[in-house]
Amino acid sequence: MVGQVGRVTSAVKSVLLACALGVLLVVASIAVSDTIAQQAPETKPGAPAARKKQAQPPAPAAPLAAAPAPQLSLPVSVEQALYLIRSSLLTLNDANRSGNYTVLRDLATPDFQARNTAADLAQIFTDLRRRNFDLYGAALLAPQLTAAPALDAEKRLRLTGFFPTRPQRINFDLSFQVVGEQWRLFRIAIATPEAPPLPAQAQAPAAQPVAPAPKNP
Repeated sequence: MVGQVGRVTSAVKSVLLACALGVLLVVASIAVSDTIAQQAPETKPGAPAARKKQAQPPAPAAPLAAAPAPQLSLPVSVEQALYLIRSSLLTLNDANRSGNYTVLRDLATPDFQARNTAADLAQIFTDLRRRNFDLYGAALLAPQLTAAPALDAEKRLRLTGFFPTRPQRINFDLSFQVVGEQWRLFRIAIATPEAPPLPAQAQAPAAQPVAPAPKNP
């Protein structure tokens, strides 16, 4: 009887030990599953893998704007230069036609007046007066400057160029000085050389003879 009880007790202990081992195995497997689930996050099917963002190249530097060319500063405006040239030549033209150079002399600078009497000016421009050369083209045509208006070392304005008149053109070389806040004539030189021939394409074509109309019978 005592032997049977001992055997039953041993059997019960074996069963309990087996159950305990089973419980431990179940708990261990659950813990391992949780750890794996945390380390490998679930990815949705079809979701593209994230791409590593590439560094963008730096934007090219904007080209530097070219500095504007400095503008040429003229001592007088174009309109003022045109007035000085035309008024001087037309005043001289009036003096040549009348033979009286007093007005031309009076409108010039004191230095010009000291160097030239009215009789001196009449002598200087004898050739123009003798040839009855008319300077009136200065009132009709635009002068062509051979050099930009400029001031010399004495702050005198010099204007040189010509009027494209024909058959002789009018060359001028004028100097002006400020007197009483006005430009006044300091020097004047006039020449009338032959005008250069026109280019071939600028010459007018010769007139073609017109054939007479046929007479009616």
